[in-house]
Amino acid sequence: MTEQKSSYRQIMKATSLFGGVQLFQIVISVIRSKFVAVLLGPAGMGIVGLLTATTGLVAGFTNFGLGTSAVKNISEANATNDQDRIFTVITVMRRLVWFTGILGAIVTLVLSPLLSEFTFGNREYTLAFVWISVTLLLNQLSTGELVLLQGLRRLQQLAKANVYGSLTGLLITIPLYYKLGVKGIVPVIIISAFTTLFFSWYFSRGIEMKKQRVSRDATVSEGKNMLVMGFMISMSGLISLIVAYVIRIFINRTGDVADVGYYTAGFTIINTYVGMVFTAMGTDYYPRLSLVANDNMQSKEHINQQSEIALLILAPILIVFLVFINWTIILLYSSKFLAITGMVYWATLGVFFKALSWAIAFLFLAKGAGRLFFWNEFAGSIYALGFSVLGYYLAGLTGLGISFLAGYLLYFIQVYLIAKIKFQFSFHYSLLTIFSVQFSLALACFAVVIFMREPYMYFFGLILIIISGWYSYRELDKRTGLKEAVKNGIQQIRRKKGDHE
Repeated sequence: MTEQKSSYRQIMKATSLFGGVQLFQIVISVIRSKFVAVLLGPAGMGIVGLLTATTGLVAGFTNFGLGTSAVKNISEANATNDQDRIFTVITVMRRLVWFTGILGAIVTLVLSPLLSEFTFGNREYTLAFVWISVTLLLNQLSTGELVLLQGLRRLQQLAKANVYGSLTGLLITIPLYYKLGVKGIVPVIIISAFTTLFFSWYFSRGIEMKKQRVSRDATVSEGKNMLVMGFMISMSGLISLIVAYVIRIFINRTGDVADVGYYTAGFTIINTYVGMVFTAMGTDYYPRLSLVANDNMQSKEHINQQSEIALLILAPILIVFLVFINWTIILLYSSKFLAITGMVYWATLGVFFKALSWAIAFLFLAKGAGRLFFWNEFAGSIYALGFSVLGYYLAGLTGLGISFLAGYLLYFIQVYLIAKIKFQFSFHYSLLTIFSVQFSLALACFAVVIFMREPYMYFFGLILIIISGWYSYRELDKRTGLKEAVKNGIQQIRRKKGDHE
């Protein structure tokens, strides 16, 4: 029991650290998004979305998934405490990110006229793609340094790199939007890539290890393992990028570029602001799961524990979003973006199924089952595309939210069945209880915001928020001793204050 509580506390500790980082980044994103929404409008957001989606697509072709596959290699090498082994893996990883980064930049540069034609229907953005091509190298180099920090579990430095990069990027880029408007989009993208690279390098430069020469043969041998696994991850990521790209193109051709902006804004709320919990947890979860991946029973325990904490943290946040989504949209963007309210309502319910499937899918990566991971993600992406196209065609922006829910419900069933059949996975009764309680509260809240008017909607919504928050607090306290930890923290603050006085 003590060991289990320790595991829960480790999850909470990492989540608290990176949850704080993500919260800070969200504040930065809110400020940035507000400026973008006001200064550029929906059409400007649509241009940003199309440019970044296109370069992201090229990166998916050329980065070989090193941002994910290398974490596993470095984490495993670090567990051996063999300095020679650790240095070899890191050296090979750094060589590979240079190679793949340069490859991505060259491909974008050479194909810039075609990318502009295919994305915007003309060649007016050719020069934009020429300039942006350098960011593929910069972003890949940044990825290499962040992977190093994550794989070695240097979580404090990783957190600082993210925080300082976000803040500096905001301070530099917002004045450019104010001064240049839409013309500032390309400079902002480039400057953001430079600042991210600088801080990722700055906080990883102090890592010391035994130096030795790594031969070409050793590079090929070690690199092959990373690239094979990374290639399957890259292909699955590429499919997801293609799907997102095709959806944007479909929306642009069927509707208009403003709807692309609405789509981008809506799923920024779901994937970035709500998705901060996944980002915070995944930073520590993936390396930890990789170390026990060969033991199905331990893997099962890790996945269930991670899923429980994820749901307990996420559920109250999601219910708050359901109740106050209109105010949230106005705060994050402007009243012009209230058209996405229905889309976000439905997508919020889908996040519950995303949380469970997210925790399970990491098992395929941790076990090094690259082909299984690829086909799992490929199938999920294909029916997600089908649902999105059909949803937008039949119900516009709201249909995209319904398709998100349907896609993740089907994906969850798929991922669970694969893990159960191949790796003897199953859910604990405690996790099923948490899901049932919190999802029922979310459904009740969904009904309240759909069928009730103000002020009754807020009254009953607040009651549901309180119930969900109380339930999460009680269950977290059982698992981690949260109440005791809070008391100890307050006592330490008081003691420090007394010492200063």
